[in-house]
Amino acid sequence: MIRTATPDDIPVLHSLVRELAAYEKALDEVVASEEQLREALFGDRPAAYAHVATADDDGGGEVIGFALWFLNFSTWRGVHGIYLEDLYVRPDRRGGGHGRALLTELARICVERGYGRLEWSVLNWNAPSIAFYESLGARPQDQWTVYRLTDGALARLGAGGAEA
Repeated sequence: MIRTATPDDIPVLHSLVRELAAYEKALDEVVASEEQLREALFGDRPAAYAHVATADDDGGGEVIGFALWFLNFSTWRGVHGIYLEDLYVRPDRRGGGHGRALLTELARICVERGYGRLEWSVLNWNAPSIAFYESLGARPQDQWTVYRLTDGALARLGAGGAEA
């Protein structure tokens, strides 16, 4: 069962984010608190959205996976899209169709709202996820390289300069 996340899901969502980070060998990079997650998803100006996969068909059971996403915009297409920030299903629940169901729900939202894309990033070493995504028809965007500013470099540029 897939349903929209609620404020009551924040503790388990935060736990799942940490599990995902551990799987991606980056747990030490997680600094977000439950309160930050609550504000981002359910504050006065939500910046992101989440859906959860539950262990039962009525949506009231144990949360075993999630998709956290936000809107992006394509100037070339002239419409919004969904950027999937995180997709995670607990390892002991994989293979049960929960990841596919989460992606299906996001694709449904895209189609229903006229969004032009559903996109995400995957670590190059994550062969099981890559195979899963390609089985759904997703294709890598080999022409693009992701760049990121964080921490000191972000602060320096934000202060008006980019010198090291």
